[in-house]
Amino acid sequence: MEEKERTKTTAVKGTDTARKVRSLVKNIYREAHEAKALGKKVAYFMVASQYDEILRAMDIVPLPTENYAGLCAAKRDMDRFLLQAEAEGYSQVLCSYARIGLGFDSLRKELGNIPENAPDGGMPVPDMMVGSSAVCDPRFKWFQAAGRYLDVPTYNIDVVGPPVYADLNRVRDYYIRYQLEQFQGLIGFLEAQTGRKLDWERLWETIRLGDEAWRLWYEIDRLRTAVPAPMPTQDHFSVMVAGHYYSGTPVAVDFYQGLYDEVKTKAENKIGVIPEEKYRLLYGGGLPPWHTLWIFNYFESFGAVFVIENVYRGYDPVEVPASIQDPVEYLAWRTFLRFTQRHEQARARSGHPIVEKLLEMIGDYRIDGVVFHACRSCRATTVGQVHIKNLLGKYTDIPMMQLVSDMVDLRDYSEAQWKAQIGAFIEALAGRES
Repeated sequence: MEEKERTKTTAVKGTDTARKVRSLVKNIYREAHEAKALGKKVAYFMVASQYDEILRAMDIVPLPTENYAGLCAAKRDMDRFLLQAEAEGYSQVLCSYARIGLGFDSLRKELGNIPENAPDGGMPVPDMMVGSSAVCDPRFKWFQAAGRYLDVPTYNIDVVGPPVYADLNRVRDYYIRYQLEQFQGLIGFLEAQTGRKLDWERLWETIRLGDEAWRLWYEIDRLRTAVPAPMPTQDHFSVMVAGHYYSGTPVAVDFYQGLYDEVKTKAENKIGVIPEEKYRLLYGGGLPPWHTLWIFNYFESFGAVFVIENVYRGYDPVEVPASIQDPVEYLAWRTFLRFTQRHEQARARSGHPIVEKLLEMIGDYRIDGVVFHACRSCRATTVGQVHIKNLLGKYTDIPMMQLVSDMVDLRDYSEAQWKAQIGAFIEALAGRES
């Protein structure tokens, strides 16, 4: 591979709409800087914490610290922040998203301003930090640790769902009530920071927009069952920006409507990602390698297309009872329903909701093989991944493989090892045809 290819991080996209995402990402940080200049409130926040619409309804500009880490990796400008965090005593096995964020905050404090040439202008000092327990513990502890470098109020909420073996009818009310209390506590914090009360009608509007964006996103993914694949996984890792970082806004709805129209046209006209689709792959889990997204195109050189994925998506549409008239209670119900979508199904078969979802995808998308990515510093998506892979193997005999690196730390990545593994995997796929 030529040197210019070695330094490439991004992948060639399959849709025109996905190529427009870069401007959305730039706007995240531009909007935060403009908000600070205008005296508006800016908050560090964690994706998939179920409180997005609350922040938007309070006119608080969300600043996603995890996304910034991925951006730094895609720009290959992560080492100075990782090394700064490690010099501050943070272990290399700690979430590399958190290490980049903490390293950035540390450098900004040390320098007295945003580090020079920081991707997309860097992150301004927030007015507050809002964490959560959703997904993993660093999302709860990260902002507490950031208090070493930032003298701003911090608030964390619990976001939880019952275990798969729980009797949902028995525990439902408890979990919804608990989640409601968590959201109410957050609202009280935000009202204290902004000096104004939450507008309930505005919250309903942001919820409506959020639900509509996610519905459109779900319908887009259903279109992707088409053969050949009208949209690949590398596009997903771009288009997820609208749903996760613009939730509750018309921007997300308009973006996904445009993407839906494009993907629908491609599916109806059998326009695939590559000229000859030989193998349909499922990205089964693990955060994406932001530093090496071109690897998806490397698979495509063998006729293998990633047609669907099980990361940075997560929720199919849910039906909150029409009797729920309070918007915060609605969010609590929605959270519970999202977190328990496949519990009953799992109890009846594999015992694991993720395995059930993967099995659905294998059938619906006519999958030939599954690829997992084990991220050395992401316990949440890596611990248990081998178990999921082995359990999945009890219900399907399609080839599966696990690549190992990190989502943003390039020191854990070996191009030669990956290419050798991929070559063997492609041979296994080809062997099934003979």
